[in-house]
Amino acid sequence: MSTLSALRNGNTAIGSALSYRPVAVFVGGTAGIGAGMARAFALHRNGDAHIVIIGRSRQAAEELIASFPKPAEGSSQYEFVECDVTLMRNVRQTTTELVSRLPKVNYLVLSPGIMTTKGRDETDEGIDKKLALHYYARWRFTYDLVPLLQKAVDANEDAKVMTVLSSIEQTDHAIDLNDLGLKKYSLGGAAKYASACNNAMIESFAEKYPKMAFTHIFPGIVRTRLLNGTDDWKLRMLSPLAHLAGYFAGVSTETCAEYMWHGLYAGKAGWFRRDNYGVDLKAKPVSAEIRSKVWDHSLEVTEGN
Repeated sequence: MSTLSALRNGNTAIGSALSYRPVAVFVGGTAGIGAGMARAFALHRNGDAHIVIIGRSRQAAEELIASFPKPAEGSSQYEFVECDVTLMRNVRQTTTELVSRLPKVNYLVLSPGIMTTKGRDETDEGIDKKLALHYYARWRFTYDLVPLLQKAVDANEDAKVMTVLSSIEQTDHAIDLNDLGLKKYSLGGAAKYASACNNAMIESFAEKYPKMAFTHIFPGIVRTRLLNGTDDWKLRMLSPLAHLAGYFAGVSTETCAEYMWHGLYAGKAGWFRRDNYGVDLKAKPVSAEIRSKVWDHSLEVTEGN
């Protein structure tokens, strides 16, 4: 394993060596790992990039963007797109707007999330909020933005998607094909289901678009402020303890971001499941039946009425 310094230098070398001005989209990029990855990419490129931050908080996005490098005028383009991604209609509206105006997408990073001890908590679209953030919105963003990724492929540029969750889950034991959508709900079951669906997602997209790279990665224990924003009072009470544990057992968002980018840069084409250091897990593929049924289910659920 390379030292963190060597890893960061390697990431910077790869990012800065790109002969084109990349477009990177960060869904859930206003805080936590997504924000860390956006900032790291801006540094890799010394600001020479078009970076799109998607999330709910304009203030958080503006504070993040203010931390990015300020290179020569005209070489950087940073923007925030407001979107509550728990609702698929919002996701579709956002992707429609992006497809209409972006020239391409080289990197799509998906990391929206929530911490809650609530049971099934449905949106007005009938989707559990945790699953909407951890899976369905990610699937829909990828599905809708494929035309922009294809434009990058056509230009012989990177076209890579990364979903950050828990790549170590074994799909065949976590998805009940008779209960897609998880009406028989438990917190543990929801976590396994979302992770397993992300596994199926990257394989299905890689099969359909073999010149692109799709990665599902496990970030490990990361010192984020995720519990600070929860509306769950029980988790808010645990926030100080979680921060203390993260300090001793976890890594900073900046360190995590470099490991995540190491994994993202490494994948040339196909699907990859990686650990918290960006190392390929050489995971067993998901069964064809599960991939097919999860794909059809995801399309139906995210399509709307």
